[in-house]
Amino acid sequence: MPLHQDAAASGLGRATEYPSRYDARLLFPIARAGNRAGLGLGVELPFKGVDIWNAYELSWLDRRGKPVVATAELSVPADTPCLVESKSLKLYLNSFNQERLAGAHEFIDTVERDLSTACGGPVSLKLSGAGDFAATRMGELAGISIDDIEVEIDTYDYDPTLLTAGGTECCECLRSDLLKSNCPVTGQPDWASVQICYSGPAMDRAALLRYIVSFRQHAGFHEHCVEMLFMDILARCAPRELSIYARYTRRGGLDINPFRSTCAARPPNNLRNARQ
Repeated sequence: MPLHQDAAASGLGRATEYPSRYDARLLFPIARAGNRAGLGLGVELPFKGVDIWNAYELSWLDRRGKPVVATAELSVPADTPCLVESKSLKLYLNSFNQERLAGAHEFIDTVERDLSTACGGPVSLKLSGAGDFAATRMGELAGISIDDIEVEIDTYDYDPTLLTAGGTECCECLRSDLLKSNCPVTGQPDWASVQICYSGPAMDRAALLRYIVSFRQHAGFHEHCVEMLFMDILARCAPRELSIYARYTRRGGLDINPFRSTCAARPPNNLRNARQ
C-alpha cells in the first residue's frame, strides 16, 4: 500500500459551501422520539434536563460594516420534540458572517426564534462579547474519578448488562474522562467527560467503567448517549435520585453538553474543561 495516496480520492480538502448571508433554512431538526422509543420512552419523560451548546465561532457586521465577534451559550430543554444536527447549526451560525445587524439584541432575538422553531420549544441564548472573554472560567467536572481503577476491559460495543449495584446505600458523584462514541451522521469520534451523581445502592465502580468504555464503538448523538446512560443506570442500579452530565469536546466551533436528572432542570455550571 503506498504511503502517499491521491488527496482527491481520499476526500481530504473537499470544500463545504458556507453561505454568505443569513438563512434559517439551513437548520436541520431531528426528532428525538425515534431514539427515545428504543429506550421505552414516550411523551412522559422520567427525567428533566437541558442540552447546553457552546458556540465559539460567532460573528456578524455592525451597521457600519465592522465585524463583531462573540461566543454563545444555547440552552435547549430536554423536552423539546427535536434536536438540531450540529453541522447544520454550524452552517446556520456562519450565515450571519456578512449580515449587518442593529446590535447583539437582533442576533439573540433571531437565533432564539429560529432555534425555538426548529426544536419545537423555547431555546434561550446567552451571549458573551469580546469584552467578556477574559472573565471566562474553566474547570473539570466534580466527583471521584473512576479512571484509575485497575480493570481488564475487552468490551467496546455498547453493553448495559455490565452495570451492577447493590452495595451499601450511599450518595456520591463519580466521573470519567473515557467516554467516546461516534457521530451517526459522519462517523467521526466524539470524546467526552461524564459525571454520574446518584443516591441509592452503591454502584460497582469497575463495572461502571467497563460500561462507559462499551460506548467506544457506538454510533449515537450526544444527547441520546446521555439518555442511554441515564436509563440504563436507572433500570439496572435502581438509584433513588440520578443526574448524568456529559461535557463533549468541541467540533466545528461547537460543543454539546447534555444533562439529564430526576431532580434538577440544569447542571450546577457550564464550565469549559481542559479538552473543550
